[in-house]
Amino acid sequence: MNSRRFAATFRVFGWMAFYLLLSAPAIIMASPDNGNSFVIRKARVFDGHKVLEQADVWVEDGKIKAVGKDLKTPSNVKTIDAAGDTLLPGLIDSHTHAWGDALKEAEIFGVTTELDMFTDAKYMQQIKKEQTEGKDLDLADLRSAGTLATAPGGHGTEYGVQIPTLSSPAEAQAWVDARVAEGSDYIKIVIDDASAYGGHRPTLDNATLKAVIDAAHKSGKLAVVHIGTQKDARAVIEAGADGLAHLFADSSPAPDFGKFVAAHHAFVIPTLSVLESVSGAASGQNLSTDPRLAPYLTSDDIGNLKRSFPKFSTAPDEKYAEQTIVQLKAAHVSILAGTDAPNPGTSHGVSIHRELELLVRSGLTPQEALAAATSVPAATFHLDDRGVIAPGKRADLVLVKGDPTQDVTATRDIVSVWKLGAEDDRASYRAVIEKEKQEAAKAAQAPPPSGAEMGLISDFDDGTPSAKFGTGWTLSTDSLAGGKSTGEMKVIDGGANGDKHALDISGVVDGGLPYAWAGVMWAPGAQPFVPVNLSSKKSITFFAKGDGQTYRVLVFTTSGGRIPAHQSFTAGAEWKKISVPFSAFNGTDGHDISAILFVGGPAAGKFDFQIDEVRLE
Repeated sequence: MNSRRFAATFRVFGWMAFYLLLSAPAIIMASPDNGNSFVIRKARVFDGHKVLEQADVWVEDGKIKAVGKDLKTPSNVKTIDAAGDTLLPGLIDSHTHAWGDALKEAEIFGVTTELDMFTDAKYMQQIKKEQTEGKDLDLADLRSAGTLATAPGGHGTEYGVQIPTLSSPAEAQAWVDARVAEGSDYIKIVIDDASAYGGHRPTLDNATLKAVIDAAHKSGKLAVVHIGTQKDARAVIEAGADGLAHLFADSSPAPDFGKFVAAHHAFVIPTLSVLESVSGAASGQNLSTDPRLAPYLTSDDIGNLKRSFPKFSTAPDEKYAEQTIVQLKAAHVSILAGTDAPNPGTSHGVSIHRELELLVRSGLTPQEALAAATSVPAATFHLDDRGVIAPGKRADLVLVKGDPTQDVTATRDIVSVWKLGAEDDRASYRAVIEKEKQEAAKAAQAPPPSGAEMGLISDFDDGTPSAKFGTGWTLSTDSLAGGKSTGEMKVIDGGANGDKHALDISGVVDGGLPYAWAGVMWAPGAQPFVPVNLSSKKSITFFAKGDGQTYRVLVFTTSGGRIPAHQSFTAGAEWKKISVPFSAFNGTDGHDISAILFVGGPAAGKFDFQIDEVRLE
């Protein structure tokens, strides 16, 4: 599929901009044949609303032909015995960001429709074209906002691609018309000044927000709004937003919040998974080790599931969102399951199973949580052909062992997934993943690069920012992610222990991003971000001196996913030797290190520090 070879041009979080340098092979599977007819017998059927015990579901030509007990079918119709298992409508993830292999990964885990909230318009158009042509049966179906509405320099502009922005209400209708012409299914708007996370950046004013919402409605499109705070949530709903793309994690909900949302007939996509990661807990940790799921996860997926966002000074708390859901349920507000994959702590497809678990923890019954991932989003986004198991609907189906209407985590034990009646070849996908992991394990046993055995990376005594092995030192700033931090490096006289030279690193960290940085980077491979086995060493040591501020060492590993592990150090007026064990960087043993950085930030302001005698020991 051309869509799965699409090169990602941005990432959902600032650190992911580093991965613009990477080019990983895609997993390409043949599209199954959906010309067959089959009947699933004696299943427990959750039809999107209620449970049918010991029911049969007959599928023909990609649609559900009949549902009932002991259905009479022709002898040539294949029979699938599902006694003891539960059949669900294909799951719908109501908040993702799709590109590359995202839709393939989604379907593997039972998500047959993704509602994308910001992606490249050309990617969206290509996928939709293929879907219209009857292709992509082994990919989740895509509905998308395409380009989001944001202010110049606002959230959404930091991912390394140019997008059209808005500065005034007068621009709103033309902006929305352009999105509709591109094929956007609904309009996604951003109201977020980053204050919830200790940052600051531009956002749309209330007049422009209202104008975009009105323009979306005039064009017959839903307006879904990303918010950062409870105050933002109230403002956008008062402005006429149809739904919230997130809940807030900055404060406990006001006592009337649920009734307020209900009175305005708005829906909510809480995205508890990503809010849990924003709160500092890796939401996907238990997914990555669940034996029902792990065999289908790539190494990159596992690494990202184990990640959380960096610690924010404002200490957001996902529990505020859970408290809010209690109110929303009591007020009968439509709640939709969405993950915001692939942000830290999440991954496409698999994270819907954590989202369901968190919705139940927040007070929904298992059946209500399942409806939040099936019939409720289908009705909310007017996807009238899916989300329920009924005659005439798409045969987007998931068969699982056990009873998720009692224990929602049973959705993780998938037997089969069908899209338009075509069964996904999960066995072949698993085999590809297993081979990849075996090759990664083999690479981990490879000898270190020439020069690594001595341990010395750089002493700068030749007067240049070169290294004894790997790449030389290069500047790295958050400009990759749309930030405005600046940096400079230069070799200066006078190093540690009487050495000739050291590397001076200085600059200004801009506070516009909560994850701002500026500094220098070194990679152990011949090219940046090529993982290298350095497991024969146990720690990073270096000498530091500077202006007394706190700085960070960042370590990227393949198994660590998209976000670097970090440790802090203070650079005082005198040279000080610092040693940090590899294990301090999220437990790595050094077998797949791809980059090491020394940086200032995220605190805003000027910085100046020096490093010398950087080595591995």
